[in-house]
Amino acid sequence: MASDDRWPARLRLELAWFSGQAALRSRGAGAILRFAHVRPRRRGRFQPLGQHEITPQFLDRAIRALKQWKYDFLGMDEVCRRAVTLPEKRRFVALTFDGATKDLINFAYPVLSRHAVPFTIYVPTAFPDGVGEAWWLALERMIARESRISLIMDNQEQRFTITDNAEKQAVFSYLEGWLRSLPPADLSAAIADLCTRYRIDLAALSREASMDWEDLTKLAADPLVTIGSATVNYPVLANMKDAAALREMTMGKAVAEAAFRREIRHLAFPFGDRSSFRRSHVVMAEEAGFASAVSTIPGIVDAEGRTNLRALPRISWDGRIQSLRRMRVLMSGVAFAPVKPTGSARS
Repeated sequence: MASDDRWPARLRLELAWFSGQAALRSRGAGAILRFAHVRPRRRGRFQPLGQHEITPQFLDRAIRALKQWKYDFLGMDEVCRRAVTLPEKRRFVALTFDGATKDLINFAYPVLSRHAVPFTIYVPTAFPDGVGEAWWLALERMIARESRISLIMDNQEQRFTITDNAEKQAVFSYLEGWLRSLPPADLSAAIADLCTRYRIDLAALSREASMDWEDLTKLAADPLVTIGSATVNYPVLANMKDAAALREMTMGKAVAEAAFRREIRHLAFPFGDRSSFRRSHVVMAEEAGFASAVSTIPGIVDAEGRTNLRALPRISWDGRIQSLRRMRVLMSGVAFAPVKPTGSARS
């Protein structure tokens, strides 16, 4: 819902605000907000990742508004407690950030520190190690500067001519979807071929965009910061065999625990939408020792154990939306159908 910026969705949210539904019919115990990038607005019309970006100014406005609306700001340990106990009078919000990107410490952390609110970072450990592949950034850069793209898709050479912004957006969406459908080894080979053809240094681009262990250690020293895992390489788990998917979860947890010398209790499923993980991965998260696992399936968190702790919904905020009225409607839960959580064998 938050990423749907078509006018019917905007109209529904505005009508919910003006009808008073957000204030009068709030349901659930609270909500988990998800952000990816926090940085100053970039120039240029071609911004295929714009929905995943907010400015530091918007983050500041959102936190001020949530305080005014009397939300309790929680870390993920407390979210887990609230999700299984009787409802409390005040609703909660948990701020979460995926990817451990460099802009988090440069632009988001000063805002979060000034407001003294807790938040959670989900770290894919290959990236601070300098070996993660942020292939989506390479794809964005490539399409931004090229007017023709050719690549091997399903053993055939495919060519795309891209002459305007609309075509660039369409080609990015198509190729991103195709790459996300590939098993990790095939995805890595495909993006390596593209980067060789169009002179993109994927390793340097990925390192530049990611925090290193020194950055993360600084954040981990803050008692308001919860460090979670986002596996090792941030793969689409649904494209992997079960043993490999479980290894991604357990190794990501182990590496982070060794780095921070603390238990890592919380997981974010990479990408986190319905097509990126399966019910079996919810069970694996429990087997790997995680107290919670978050998705990007939209919704709010219920109390009294009605929401599966290892398939928690989140509201992924769309950076193209600047309306705090819409945020309040989404936070209230009235815009969402009741979430049917992905089941596990023991929850």
